[in-house]
Amino acid sequence: MKLSDMIEEYIREIIKDEESIELCRSELANRFNCVPSQINYVISTRFIPELGFYVESRRGGGGYIKINRIDLSNSIYLSEIIEKIGKKMSQSVVDVYLKEFLRYNVITKRDEELIKIAVSDKSLNQVDVNKRDYVRADIFKHLIINLIKE
Repeated sequence: MKLSDMIEEYIREIIKDEESIELCRSELANRFNCVPSQINYVISTRFIPELGFYVESRRGGGGYIKINRIDLSNSIYLSEIIEKIGKKMSQSVVDVYLKEFLRYNVITKRDEELIKIAVSDKSLNQVDVNKRDYVRADIFKHLIINLIKE
């Protein structure tokens, strides 16, 4: 397991039963024997609003980070997520979104599997490589919007 995954899982374990947690960046870095920027990377890429988190950061004193969970079951909030996705998405970004949507029961496992297939490079094989991420984002957004309506 990669270090980033281990840090993410550790933080998720702490926050799973809480609405909010406060962590010390330097303590986490010591725990995982890494630099504080590695902690910043994990938090800035895996604990983002689009995935159900709001992060507040405080400098000094080891750099405290407060992570708040956001209720993803609200379809209005999900509509806002769709708007924030942007015009293009890589397959790895799609996978992150799907993982979070599944984690919060926004979609089913079957939905996740079908969306992955629909937006995969294999399915988009006939689309110019330079346009795939744009097409992928459009398909992903339309699928999620239709799942929200249900």
